[in-house]
Amino acid sequence: MSKVPSASSARTAASSSKSASTRTPKKATQTPVKGKGKQVAEVKSAPPTRGSKAKTKPVEAVPVAAKSVTKASAISAITNFSSAVRYLLERTDFERMRTVKYNEETFTLARMHAILGKLGNPHQQIRTVHVAGTNGKGSTVAMIASMLQACGYTVGVYTSPHLMDIRERIAVNGNLVDRNTFAELTKQVAVAASKAGVDPTFFEVLTAAAFKHFVDQAVDIAIIEVGLGGRLDSTNVITPDASVITSIDFDHVKLLGATLPEIAREKAGIFKRGVPAFIFESEAIVEKTLAESAAAVGAPLRIVNKDIDFSSRFCVTDDLGPHARVCLYSKTSRLEHLPVPLSGEHMAINCGLALAVVDHLRTVGFDCPEDKLTTGLAATKVSGRMQLVWERPRVVVDGAHNPAAVGALMRCIGAHIPYDSMVCVFGCCADKDIPGLLDKLNLGADKVIFTKSPSTPRSADPEDLQKMFNERSGKMSMIARSVPEALEMATRAVSRDDLVCVTGSFYLVGDTLKHLAQLDRNVGGKIPAVVK
Repeated sequence: MSKVPSASSARTAASSSKSASTRTPKKATQTPVKGKGKQVAEVKSAPPTRGSKAKTKPVEAVPVAAKSVTKASAISAITNFSSAVRYLLERTDFERMRTVKYNEETFTLARMHAILGKLGNPHQQIRTVHVAGTNGKGSTVAMIASMLQACGYTVGVYTSPHLMDIRERIAVNGNLVDRNTFAELTKQVAVAASKAGVDPTFFEVLTAAAFKHFVDQAVDIAIIEVGLGGRLDSTNVITPDASVITSIDFDHVKLLGATLPEIAREKAGIFKRGVPAFIFESEAIVEKTLAESAAAVGAPLRIVNKDIDFSSRFCVTDDLGPHARVCLYSKTSRLEHLPVPLSGEHMAINCGLALAVVDHLRTVGFDCPEDKLTTGLAATKVSGRMQLVWERPRVVVDGAHNPAAVGALMRCIGAHIPYDSMVCVFGCCADKDIPGLLDKLNLGADKVIFTKSPSTPRSADPEDLQKMFNERSGKMSMIARSVPEALEMATRAVSRDDLVCVTGSFYLVGDTLKHLAQLDRNVGGKIPAVVK
């Protein structure tokens, strides 16, 4: 099998008007051995690529407000994994802040360009796929990565947030970056930031560390998930092989905008000239906004279920139970009746996007036989999404954190899991659309236990949640002082045929997984709040 063209040569080929069959990839600047991701490649200076103007322009470094450039003592203190995490927790972390100014100064990309410049611009030395959207980013990333890995490629994945371990954010072929490497990467980024004269944020350090790790590991391609929005996100320094936007809905409205067109424009900020942009057929106003944004920058827009033939159907089989199957047809592929590996009707849409992206990659140098794509798709796993984490009684966790996601979760549970009664353990962030979340929760829950995650200061007060819920529902509700207490209350309240669902935020799901990790799942039974 031929080697994958380098990032620069692939982009040159993608922008050519010639057909894929007549393109001749340029000699790779970085030549990773396919399937040999742990062999460190020799990386030479990459030639300028489309979209890399920031590399040649002088960059005005903008430090975070109210922070001084990291002191040398703080950098020298990074000697192991624990000290690296401590350094990160001292950074400005927008994920956990209640109030954030969303503008070009606070979220400037100048810091990222400055840091990456001191690291040798690793983001320009790897091929990438960039994924933004309100819901479905994580599952779309996972399906793309799993299919490419099954085809023999070494695949880097960068996602956020993490559930239990910060290293979950950076993985190669499903393997988390090891602790020692994580510490070394963090230190290298800290040194680079100091040399650049900037004080990096929590997310900027991790993003730069991911790019550096993927180069060190000689990945064939990296699937990069946007953290927030798109236009000003720290990941938006790459020029990928494909840009993807999953569903657009209301979330982070104080930052991204109060209307769907405003939110869509922020997400579409990841579109790049000459880089194909993939979306699924959407609400007219959203689709129009994304089409205008793509046209403005010269990104070819490809709409699944419109420009790309797609269909899906729900079925039940003895081997897979209830699930969706999808078909996708293009000039190069006939992918028929593929089972969607993740539960929920919305996952069929995400699967369609993932298949369309991989189908495109086949035209720019990736060898992806359909039988291996099918195998890889079936192997997709996503933690924290409709995940059964306890069996007697059954406990399911899902990180749904906006009304659209919670509504999809309630429908998904109804279609895929038989139960008599469902108790929901719920907690969310205070800056969310709480009335909308509670209305969707009320559609499926028979009883709700409100609690809060200690992992973020953004958590809403459970008493406030219960008061709002009681104003719109006559269903029983309770308050738990902690997540372990909520789990104990919930599992004591259900019988064998009932279900417990933990949802509302990834922080709550993470706290649940951390507590359960201290227990023996094989023993089962009611979940104690206190581990003896």
